[in-house]
Amino acid sequence: PRIDMADFREVFAKAKHIAIITGAGVSAESGVPTFRGAGGFWRKWQAQELATPAAFARNPSRVWEFYHYRREVMLSKHPNPAHIAIAECERRLSKQGRSVVVITQNIDELHRKAGTKHLLEIHGSLFKTRCTNCGNVAANYKSPICPALAGKGAPDPETEDATIPVEDLPQCEEDGCNGLLRPHVVWFGETLDPDVLTEVEKELEICDLCLVVGTSSVVYPAAMFAPQVSARGVPVAEFNTEATPATNRFR
Repeated sequence: PRIDMADFREVFAKAKHIAIITGAGVSAESGVPTFRGAGGFWRKWQAQELATPAAFARNPSRVWEFYHYRREVMLSKHPNPAHIAIAECERRLSKQGRSVVVITQNIDELHRKAGTKHLLEIHGSLFKTRCTNCGNVAANYKSPICPALAGKGAPDPETEDATIPVEDLPQCEEDGCNGLLRPHVVWFGETLDPDVLTEVEKELEICDLCLVVGTSSVVYPAAMFAPQVSARGVPVAEFNTEATPATNRFR
């Protein structure tokens, strides 16, 4: 791959449908903990030990403490220049009749806060819940999400689990349901929402330029998106602080 800004500007100027794929690197500058790599622990657990259906079935209180902590942290974070530039790009180009879609692996909603309109959140959102009983998905920005979680979720390894009874954890508010809510995020071992995936496929089929921003391109299936676009001869531009496993697969 070559770093040729003149070349990129030419391609960018002609592009009618731009797909921007983003990952944790976009949010890092906003101070969002990624829970990946060294030091990525909450208490004594790594995210992949808590963000699973089995962990939730075994200990919903602990998993909710973890997500409550993440929600509270996120409520204090703001979009950084990357989010703002991406939202601004969409705004300017839409005035010229050109489209921009942001396909993100992030669950922090910072793209939305920055003003991005056409957003596909393939891993869900920290600020949505799904009922384990009736399946209803709802936006939820309450802080705390339920009274029992107030002041809970401290990440310090010495902190004891709150062991909140299931009936005091977030409950569904649909008529007469009262089912246990879970975070509406894709956990390890779960598949992506097929409707969201269909939307993503549609966008990747029509895009004539793809930007990969702040993602290491190792988490599947998102890691396949840009190589798939590149394979049909569409230019891909990668914006990262270091080379990734996908770098050499792009035009």
